[in-house]
Amino acid sequence: MPTTEGEENLSQECKELILSLPKEKGWRTRYLYLFQDFWCQPAEIQAIITFQKHFQANDSDVIVATIPKSGTTWLKALTFAIVNRHRFSTLENHPLLTSNPHDLVPFFEYTVYGDTHDQVPDLSNMTEPRLFGTHIPFPSLAKSIKESNCRIIYICRNPFDTFVSTWIFMNKIKPESLPAFALEEAFEMYCKGIIGFGPSWNQMLGYWNESIARPHKVLFLKYEDLKQDVNFHVKRVAEFLGCPFTREEESSGVIENIIQLCSFEKMKELEANKSGTFGRNFEKNYLFRKAEIGDWVNYLSPSMVEKLSKIIEEKLCGSGLSFKPYS
Repeated sequence: MPTTEGEENLSQECKELILSLPKEKGWRTRYLYLFQDFWCQPAEIQAIITFQKHFQANDSDVIVATIPKSGTTWLKALTFAIVNRHRFSTLENHPLLTSNPHDLVPFFEYTVYGDTHDQVPDLSNMTEPRLFGTHIPFPSLAKSIKESNCRIIYICRNPFDTFVSTWIFMNKIKPESLPAFALEEAFEMYCKGIIGFGPSWNQMLGYWNESIARPHKVLFLKYEDLKQDVNFHVKRVAEFLGCPFTREEESSGVIENIIQLCSFEKMKELEANKSGTFGRNFEKNYLFRKAEIGDWVNYLSPSMVEKLSKIIEEKLCGSGLSFKPYS
């Protein structure tokens, strides 16, 4: 029987662990496995175990945590630009013009620990504050992240758009040998919570509850709010990270420059985002599709909308977290 993508590179310990885990059909690989109460692929499991064992957080670290397909690339770009605005004050030679945001804010599970085979990467040469990205749910973050004073910025998106965006993305990156993944089948799996790093509502609630318990530790953002008033939220991020904009910066257009530099329209046209790959050989140009709110109305039937609405209401009930039904 052929191995799952990436499985041939797993350690013996990880292979044995995977045999003991519940599994379901994957979105772009043969199986997803239920590991630490969330669904992921074998290669991700190995990377996460290595990350949990070895990552030592610095108090100055910044973690950009997200649900996949919820504005990850945008938030990474904004965070990088905000934190490094004194290092790269002119926009002519800004790293975001020549590097994809995922290269500047690497994922723990795909890049930093993605191909380490339990070898500990040397992170000592990273410029501080170090910036990292992750889709890993809060309970499964490395102990040192939870215990240190490092900050986490989290973003999620209304589940209707997240689902549609994920389904389209997965059909782009799936191996050519696999047939197209039908919308109806993907939707049923999503409703059961079977999606990478899901169930999505559990992942959102983990960070949401932490942001309420420790607002100095976790800043919780919604994609829709960021789109609606990006200026306000860029200031919020800067304040949360302890580097608020000065009056001089505000009056001289620094915030507007950052917003423009990181805009969907600007990033989509850059050569750095049109060609090449990131993470597990995903095409960078697949990252920039529409960036619209409410595109789900073009894909989901009324019965699908009703079903997912009920699930979201039930799962988030009493938490204080909710999503407006954009249409």
